[in-house]
Amino acid sequence: MWDETIVIMLLEGTRDTLYMTLMSTLFGYLLGLPLGVVLAITDKEGIRPHPVIYKVLDFVVNLIRSIPFLILLILVIPITKFIVGKSYGSTATIVPLVIAAAPFIARMVESSLKEVDKGVVEAALSMGASTWTIIWKVLLAEARTSLLVGVTIAIGTILGYSAMAGIVGGGGLGDIASRYGYYRYQTDIMIVTIVILVVLVQILQGIGMMLSKKLDRRRS
Repeated sequence: MWDETIVIMLLEGTRDTLYMTLMSTLFGYLLGLPLGVVLAITDKEGIRPHPVIYKVLDFVVNLIRSIPFLILLILVIPITKFIVGKSYGSTATIVPLVIAAAPFIARMVESSLKEVDKGVVEAALSMGASTWTIIWKVLLAEARTSLLVGVTIAIGTILGYSAMAGIVGGGGLGDIASRYGYYRYQTDIMIVTIVILVVLVQILQGIGMMLSKKLDRRRS
């Protein structure tokens, strides 16, 4: 039966899902953005080629990205308990979400920076610009639209991961869909949670694409 308790539960699940997604995206970029920058500049065609650093980071990123999220969620339980004090709930789920998202974000950042016109980078180098200046005022500035599109993609991916975490008590809408839709066979509640997840993805991606288009207009 649909009553006030179910509605409140869905509202709280939506809140928890947004909390996990946005916080994981934030911390994922705090780790993934610098990692992606280092990958881009230490590549053989980067401004500071360094094969050893690139190969090590490339291996680590590929290794983590190759692990399915549900398996990663279980593997990092000791780390989650150490950081948060427990292995279940929305706050605890942020830890594996960040670990899974950071390498994914790093790859997107690396790809975005490599799309920057090499002529612009070479011009900055010829004028004696420092590495930091090129990173901040050339690479990141020129790639800002692509980077923002990457944020939109990352949010959608992390939102999907957060729903998967509900299977093992991660909280949010995924947890509601698992408990009520799978274990209690209440298909109506599961369908509603799916609809809410789809709406959240569309809203967040719509905001991201709108901002990226505005940045494109400013550049032109």
